Amino acid sequence: MNRILATEEKWNARWSHPVPHDDLYYAKCVVGGILSCGLTHTAITPLDVVKCNMQVDPTKYKNMLGGLRTVLSEEGVNGLLKGWGPTAVGYSLQGAGKFGFYEMFKDVYSTALGEEKSYQWRGIVYAAASGSAEFVADVFLCPFEMVKIKIQTSPKGTFPVAFGPALREMQANVAETRFPFGSLVPLWGRQIPYTIAKFYFFEKVVEAFYTHVFTLPKEEYPKPTQL
Repeated sequence: MNRILATEEKWNARWSHPVPHDDLYYAKCVVGGILSCGLTHTAITPLDVVKCNMQVDPTKYKNMLGGLRTVLSEEGVNGLLKGWGPTAVGYSLQGAGKFGFYEMFKDVYSTALGEEKSYQWRGIVYAAASGSAEFVADVFLCPFEMVKIKIQTSPKGTFPVAFGPALREMQANVAETRFPFGSLVPLWGRQIPYTIAKFYFFEKVVEAFYTHVFTLPKEEYPKPTQL
């Protein structure tokens, strides 16, 4: 009986927030991640097309403005939209993993440390949770990122532009393309440090605002102010 009571009374980070981190809360974080990453990355597809080609052929695509002109002159407006399909799917999945798992890992690590230590070491919790979340999110993203880059950087007429045929082509040539996880390690190398920095400093900036600007408890402010 004492063991049961001790287990039941153990502090759990999920329920320590003014808004409890129930399954609905995590689901909202997943949807928010889909919208924030999927929509934004898809919206800047033209810039991504030029950026990727600048990395592959810097002599032809020397800068962003010149690269936009080159793609427009050679392939028209459709050339600037290449890869929008895998971008939308891949970054929606990545956003779901990044934002959803961040909150989950943050609660798991905080609960493991206990109430006092999780607050004292909250910076480490932010870094560990965001790095863990991005580790998972990049597994979701990698296959679609590989398809996107292949579509965007292949010379005109040498590789399918439509999402479905491009995906089948990548699968049919696994030995050459290393699809679906051939670029996962460099993706981790790019994304994990960036995500750790993003979430860590976001948390610190929010903390600073509620310490020096909005000095009442967060839950006492209306949602538009919190946003």
